[in-house]
Amino acid sequence: MKKIHYYLLLLIFSSLTVTSCLEDSCSETTTFVQITPRFISLDEIRAVPQREVARELQSPGKMYFYNDIIFVNELREGIHIIDNANPNSPQNVGFIKIPGNVDIAAKGGFLYADSYMDLVTLDIRDIDNITQTCREENIFLGQFGIQDDRGVLVDYIETDNFIEIDCSDNDFGSEFFNRGGEFFVDAAFDASGNTGAPLGPQGASDGGAGAGIGGSLARFSIAKDHLYVIDQFNLYVYDLERAEKPRSVNEQVVDWGIETLFPYNDFLFIGANNGMFIYDNEDPRNPQFLSRFQHARACDPVFVQGTTAYVTLRGGTICESFNNQLDVVDVSDVLNPRLLHTHEMDNPHGLSVRGDHLYICEGEFGMKVFEKTDLARIPDNRKEHLEDIHAFDVISLSENHILIIGEDGLYQYDSSDKDDLELMSKITVNREL
Repeated sequence: MKKIHYYLLLLIFSSLTVTSCLEDSCSETTTFVQITPRFISLDEIRAVPQREVARELQSPGKMYFYNDIIFVNELREGIHIIDNANPNSPQNVGFIKIPGNVDIAAKGGFLYADSYMDLVTLDIRDIDNITQTCREENIFLGQFGIQDDRGVLVDYIETDNFIEIDCSDNDFGSEFFNRGGEFFVDAAFDASGNTGAPLGPQGASDGGAGAGIGGSLARFSIAKDHLYVIDQFNLYVYDLERAEKPRSVNEQVVDWGIETLFPYNDFLFIGANNGMFIYDNEDPRNPQFLSRFQHARACDPVFVQGTTAYVTLRGGTICESFNNQLDVVDVSDVLNPRLLHTHEMDNPHGLSVRGDHLYICEGEFGMKVFEKTDLARIPDNRKEHLEDIHAFDVISLSENHILIIGEDGLYQYDSSDKDDLELMSKITVNREL
């Protein structure tokens, strides 16, 4: 059964109902599917994470590279531990069970991860003996509902129950409604989409000594010895002076629908489904809003290099966009970001930049490499197209090495020759589990 996207969960949980005009008689009907809330007990959520035996990848989310280890999120389940000492033969060596996990960051031997509404810190200095050193409870409580008798409301799941209503019904014309305590969603309404758009910094940002590298879809990033976390609305800042016990030093509202976070030099670039926000981060404890670059409503990863920001917008998702494009934005004046060029794409997701080359994941359309020396003609300067993979994020570890995560697995390529990427290894997803 397909899970209802979190954005819809919020709408449904608020019990909003849209009604349409009534007619005296009619013959038109609409089919609705019943959805059932899924609750998890606090005891289950807050069980102390421990290393378990390795699992096969089944529903991979975001990835994070740290000290020859690739941490791969198993969506809402936990984190795979991939020993990458030999990129030609990576080994899936373990799993950390963390209910509700989506995002990851690491520094100084400590791993930071979300667990539904909590922030968990794990000591990974001995990767064979992982221990929890801190749990900040209810940080992201606004995204979830707690009922004392049932636990934490974490999701809605479609059932096999359908009803039809005709156009004389008050709920006709609604995309969803609440009837007798049960929720129903228009069967034609597309509630699909990955969490967090899946939905961190790559190379260019300075996380301080010992920080890892995340993908462009990340909501957790480390810069200037601080951990930055976003949810749908807010930016949270944690001082990592004591890495084993992050200390909250700031929390501020950004906007509705914020999705990705990219620190670069003294700035934070925050991607939202209606624009890109730029914050001054010279004082890492107190980021200050500078400006906003507004675009059409779309899912929005951001990558910055020099004075140029690359923003991918994609359609066909919960972000309600019909655009599939790459926006190239001049951020030399951070108070006045300016659109330089817009390029049509197939279905762009995550991206990375290294030197003169731009890597863009295009979902079911694969992964593409472009030379970007002429910003006005990026699509004309495509160097490579990996057509046989389903890619949603990429990390460029060096000029010669990229990681790609997608629906069908974790890939590593030798990128020495941008015209002919060479597959080094693949860890395949097993969806039959």
